[in-house]
Amino acid sequence: MAALLLQMSPIGLVIALILVMRRPPVQAALSGVALVFLLWTAGAAGALTAAISSAIFHDTMILFLSTACVIVPGLAFVILVERGGAPQAIGAWVKELGWTPPAQVIFIVLGLAPLLEAMTGFGVSLIATVPLLMGLFSRQAGMKIALAGMVIMPWGTLGLATVIGSLLAHIPAETLGSHSALISAPVFLCLAAIAMWQAGIRTVTPWLGLLLVTALFVAVLFSINLWIGPEVSGVLAGLAVACAGLGISCAQRKKLVRWPSAAWPYLSLLGVIVASRGIFLLSGWDGLWVIKGEHVSWKPLASPGLALLIVTLLMSVKQGATAGFPWASLFKRAKFPVTTIFLFLLLSQVMVKAGFLVEAQHTLQSLSGISLAPTIALLAGIAGYVTGSNVGGNTLVMPSIAALTSEHGAWLAAMVNSAAGHGALGSLSILSLITGLAGANRQEEHSLIRFAFSLVFLNIVIVAATGGALLYFL
Repeated sequence: MAALLLQMSPIGLVIALILVMRRPPVQAALSGVALVFLLWTAGAAGALTAAISSAIFHDTMILFLSTACVIVPGLAFVILVERGGAPQAIGAWVKELGWTPPAQVIFIVLGLAPLLEAMTGFGVSLIATVPLLMGLFSRQAGMKIALAGMVIMPWGTLGLATVIGSLLAHIPAETLGSHSALISAPVFLCLAAIAMWQAGIRTVTPWLGLLLVTALFVAVLFSINLWIGPEVSGVLAGLAVACAGLGISCAQRKKLVRWPSAAWPYLSLLGVIVASRGIFLLSGWDGLWVIKGEHVSWKPLASPGLALLIVTLLMSVKQGATAGFPWASLFKRAKFPVTTIFLFLLLSQVMVKAGFLVEAQHTLQSLSGISLAPTIALLAGIAGYVTGSNVGGNTLVMPSIAALTSEHGAWLAAMVNSAAGHGALGSLSILSLITGLAGANRQEEHSLIRFAFSLVFLNIVIVAATGGALLYFL
């Protein structure tokens, strides 16, 4: 037990610094990296060799490049769409649809919000949904419904966390994505139901509609993950719900409300993503350039960052005559998230390759299916909540799962991916964005923090129960 606590102390330090000392994640990650190197040189794990150091360096850099090449153009896209007024235009468009409150909630929570968040990540969907929902419902209800609308977290930023998780778990991204879709299915239903309840909806008919829409959402998410991959699955799941809603609206009103012209970048991004994936699937060109490390590899041409970069350049050209490219804003927004992710990746690779996870893996291996599922869900959920990132949560926990000799390894990895994503939903970074957009006072902020933590706890319980049931019956 003493050896286990010593080897896991870097992760314990990270969690303590963020939750107890309330230090920024970048400082906590840097402290964790410093401690793990100190323990390694002191002989607390495996031998310090040039071969292991080289493997750590190469795999960390490949994982970091695959992450940064999505985060940086993604943040540039976010800055430019904000400058162009796209989120506000989308909010006005939804209001113009003139739906009943139940239809509005379902459309936003399972359609619009997942669509926007899956395309960009970084809580961008909140920029459109928070003001919109606060205009449709009360302030408190609007903030809570917006938080519940972050259901797509494991597939945010074009499935980046799921792709990184698959690299860390050494399983195909399509497998991890499709398994995660099934693990997360009850979470989607419960969060949408909570959003409906917060909106004051009590009649039976809307709840039956919610079941049908959730079934559509999960079916598309699972199918696209399985057939194409996680990069476009969240986008198409949200789009399927949105298109179904718009089709019903058009049939009822005999009129189609046109998509706002200011929001053209979202349609362009969707078109580039679908076109590029189709070209690569038919031609196999995405495999022409493969960067390989010790245990991971990366296909730059298959990165969703390529689509983000193309559309970002188009926006920059269109806006460049008057505003120029926002280099200063991009650096300000990107420096801390990118640095934090790099440090978490470095920490995880040192712990894996230097042998820091041996005792933890033995402990997990000794657990039965009944106790293993809740343990993994709890660890991953806390990791996602603490780091404020699905990628960060996967980075801390997934390597331990990858080393388990279990026939259900893919399901265990999916539990990590789902729990970390749904744990990050209630993180302080997401809450600060909501309260900032809403101009919340201290009392409203504290109420939202308690609500978010209860959602995180509920999500962990749901993932544990779903994962445990699947492990038991499979």
